[in-house]
Amino acid sequence: MTVSEAELERTEAGGLVPSSPGWFVLNARDARWFEKPGQGHSLPLTGVDEYEAETFFPMLGMSIRVIGPGEPSSTYHWETEQEDFLVLAGEALLIVEGEERTLQQWDFFHCPPETRHTFVGAGDGPCVLLCASSRRFQKDGPWGFYCVDGVAARHNASPSEETQDTGLAYARFPPSRAIAYPGDLLPGD
Repeated sequence: MTVSEAELERTEAGGLVPSSPGWFVLNARDARWFEKPGQGHSLPLTGVDEYEAETFFPMLGMSIRVIGPGEPSSTYHWETEQEDFLVLAGEALLIVEGEERTLQQWDFFHCPPETRHTFVGAGDGPCVLLCASSRRFQKDGPWGFYCVDGVAARHNASPSEETQDTGLAYARFPPSRAIAYPGDLLPGD
């Protein structure tokens, strides 16, 4: 059996995404990014919505997150899937199960299912995180839960109330928008 190379398509925002199943090579600087006001930037390497995830990447989710000092990467939550994170550059404050841990370049955080967590950018510059997760149970739901937490609240990373509603959990942030790579986010720029 031979696996075909996937076709890559340029989006309206300027970045490339796969438009057919198969293998591909894509430089992060050429891909579709998302600007997340108040939460940095995100590169969803394995799909941004249900269609992309289930069609092209049904087993593994992976993204790059770039957060500035004081910016939360997400709202404090837990998921039904295992997640793993590697700090590629910079520093982050990990909030996990109501505790704070400082992470530096090359620190790895393993997050078993149902572990409450989020990250906040720390240090003097951007923090670059490689994020990976299983998608084993994702489409069968529920995916997880947003949790109120005092430590996360001190860093603008707690939802206003316990919820599974993503819109409610992120209501205080402007909506994300697709963009081409803006430059000056990744080491080596």
